[in-house]
Amino acid sequence: MFTVEIGGRAIAVTNADEAQARELIASEEFQEDLTIIHSEGKPIWDGKSKLEIRPATSDEEEEFESADDLDDEEDSDDEPSVVFLVDIDEDEDEEEAGSHSP
Repeated sequence: MFTVEIGGRAIAVTNADEAQARELIASEEFQEDLTIIHSEGKPIWDGKSKLEIRPATSDEEEEFESADDLDDEEDSDDEPSVVFLVDIDEDEDEEEAGSHSP
């Protein structure tokens, strides 16, 4: 497992191997998600700071396993899973934006 860090702050852990984890942090979709998802009222990523990966600690692996147990129905053998290690804000504006039609 690998942990995604931004500015030395662990933000997520994935069960990907190293190559998959590097591919994940380089993907436009993941990077966009990090600018949209908020923690403590701010986007997780400013779009500029360097995204890094490192091997997950045992505590981070336990956090992943705990969250993974809750989300078994979403598991896919094809793609690695990602669990955020920071509290994610529930943003009503994002929910509303997705529920409106033009």
